[in-house]
Amino acid sequence: MSATETAGAGRVVRVTVADIARLHADGHRIPTVTAYDYPSARLADEAGIPLILVGDSLAQVVLGYETTVRISLDEMVHHTRAVVRGTRRALVVGDMPFLTYARSDDALAAAGRFLREGGAQAVKVEGGRRTAPVVEALVRNGIPVMGHIGLTPQAINAIGKVRVQGKTKDQARTLMADALAIAEAGAFAIVLELIPEQLAAAITERLRIPTIGIGSGPGCSGQIQLFTDLLGLTIDHLPRHSRQYLRLHESIAEALRAYAADVEAGAFPGDAETVRMDDAVLADVLGRSALDRAADGTLVDGGLIPLDRDL
Repeated sequence: MSATETAGAGRVVRVTVADIARLHADGHRIPTVTAYDYPSARLADEAGIPLILVGDSLAQVVLGYETTVRISLDEMVHHTRAVVRGTRRALVVGDMPFLTYARSDDALAAAGRFLREGGAQAVKVEGGRRTAPVVEALVRNGIPVMGHIGLTPQAINAIGKVRVQGKTKDQARTLMADALAIAEAGAFAIVLELIPEQLAAAITERLRIPTIGIGSGPGCSGQIQLFTDLLGLTIDHLPRHSRQYLRLHESIAEALRAYAADVEAGAFPGDAETVRMDDAVLADVLGRSALDRAADGTLVDGGLIPLDRDL
């Protein structure tokens, strides 16, 4: 199954969770990216990316918050709508923000907004065994769910700092149990973030659903990267697990400096960017046509538009 297949006369088919499962079963690695707005989503979709996450990382990347904890459900739904409008093929997953899924009833209401108002086809939640009942409730009500274990950014205030999870025996066993619990609860995929590669590979081998890694090595079923990181738009620190495929930050900064210089020098806009009108029409508008001249050829009222002129 390809993310670019069509059905019927030119009709584009959107990827479903069943398609993701089929890709995984057929041994295809699943490229996934975050997207936060219409243009980034459209670019990812046209590139054939089958799975797009509207990550709560937009709190920091786009909105300038210190952590993902700050972003609201309204903000997430707003950006999800934009991403959905920019896609035709990709499966779009909305990231449930902090404290919107602490209880099953809250989770159903929030997830319902992602699907009904945002147009997403699935949602993502952080946490392992403690979140499994919520995952089960959502799936039971027809809402596809992606899990997320390892480093869970919404718990940054408890974790203390960004660091690899699962290096000790107890942590590794906990993460293994978390992954199994989320899979058994009915999640269609699970994100493994900042987990040692051997542990991530072991988890992947034991699950029937695909794992999507970020900073967890090549043994996962797929990988996810921030749109801004892989295109070199990240202004501050680039995480070790990210790879820049372009350096757009430098190119954009250079372009903006060149634009500012052209404006200051009067070189922009030039003829190519300028529209002209017929000079005779302008003369009539400004009260400088033949109708505005006296018998001796002088302009009436100094060339000003007469107040009684029918404009």
